[in-house]
Amino acid sequence: MSDLAQKLQQTLDYIYSFVDYSLTRQLRYSPEKFNLDRMRELMRIMGNPHMDYPVVHIAGTKGKGSTGAMIANILVTAGYKTGFYTSPHLQDFTERIQVNGVSITHERLIDLVESIKPLVAQVPEITTFEITTAIAFKEFSDRRVDVAVVEVGLGGRLDATNVVDPLVSVITSLSFDHMNVLGDSIAQIAAEKGGIIKAGKPVVLAPQWKEAREVIEGIAIERRAPLTMIGRDYFYGEHSRSLEGQTFFLWSSGEQELVKEYIASGGRTEWEPDHFTIPLLGLHQVENAATAYATIQVMREIGFNVSREAIATGFLSVNWPGRFEILKRNPLIIIDSAHNQDSALRLRLAMDDYLNGKPIILLFGSSEDKDVRGMFNHLLPRVRVLVATRSTHPRAMEPELLVELANQFGKRAIETQSVEEGLAEAIRFAGKDAVVMVTGSIFVAAAVRDLIIGQTQYQI
Repeated sequence: MSDLAQKLQQTLDYIYSFVDYSLTRQLRYSPEKFNLDRMRELMRIMGNPHMDYPVVHIAGTKGKGSTGAMIANILVTAGYKTGFYTSPHLQDFTERIQVNGVSITHERLIDLVESIKPLVAQVPEITTFEITTAIAFKEFSDRRVDVAVVEVGLGGRLDATNVVDPLVSVITSLSFDHMNVLGDSIAQIAAEKGGIIKAGKPVVLAPQWKEAREVIEGIAIERRAPLTMIGRDYFYGEHSRSLEGQTFFLWSSGEQELVKEYIASGGRTEWEPDHFTIPLLGLHQVENAATAYATIQVMREIGFNVSREAIATGFLSVNWPGRFEILKRNPLIIIDSAHNQDSALRLRLAMDDYLNGKPIILLFGSSEDKDVRGMFNHLLPRVRVLVATRSTHPRAMEPELLVELANQFGKRAIETQSVEEGLAEAIRFAGKDAVVMVTGSIFVAAAVRDLIIGQTQYQI
């Protein structure tokens, strides 16, 4: 191991030596675990680096990473030096902290951690995610970014990122996940996510279940936060799609009558709605793009100079791996990070839209706290064989339990003890006519991506 590799591993060991709730099997909410006091104190002794630049703050159950990636890429294309903080990483820890679409270097991560160690020592019971967030905030300050796009880790109200005073808050699709922490109803989850809304600061809301929408609307009214809603203020519609990408229409509520005329004429009116293309696949990514577009429009109203060309180029060139990502064509191998019932449904719809009824070999691994039965309800009807596997994550579910559950659905299933073994078995079952679909966990998706593409180092 090289000197740099050894220092990097020591740095990651240090970061993960603190409390990391993402690795905890039986995570339960308590005010002692989840509060902003530690983060505020760390920010104070660091000189409040999170206040040195405007922030786009994004919460949500699904789509916040994709939406954030699109917003950040559009801003970079428009000429703004843009920080992007996201989690978890897919292959390399440094993916979490990016400036202008480029992850920080391993050397820079080592230096950042060394610089804050004496300050971290002054804050008892600090957590891994709080330290990582602080590192990101410091990097964005040191690099003098014009704006930062910051993704919430868990929930919103008590998440470490919620010390920011956002330029605009964004809430993407809400569904059931982390119920033991956030609540077991959509309304409770929405209340936690809506905790990022700040008094008087604009909010952009993706399409939601009625209960979630009403909660967010109530919080926005209470805090006098101007609310922009997809499905009320902005609308979207599909135009065309292929495995290379998809094109869609976007229009405002003020253009609704023009859209009706456009549709009635069969697309032969002089006016047509604006259209954009993204390389990300699935209708849910069009929803995320609409949310990103609305956010950019709000920022334009505030004073950001973002042209239509920058939006189009930013959409077209966005890179967000691990989301219905095609890794290989023969056989066709696709990875997706779906890990709850709602995202499994979205994946099932994307499979129906893009795979033309081809048989599916499902390589599946999940964390034990996930709603696997709910995911199987959507996925298994389209599956020929389930290959159960496990990642190296501490919360990984035993493959034999996945096999037992799949058998209850009347599906053929086999057990494998590693992702490498599982991939080999899935490819064998696929032969020449089937598609290998990898999902259930970002950790499984990342492991398969590494086996096919490589590049991973020191993955945790």
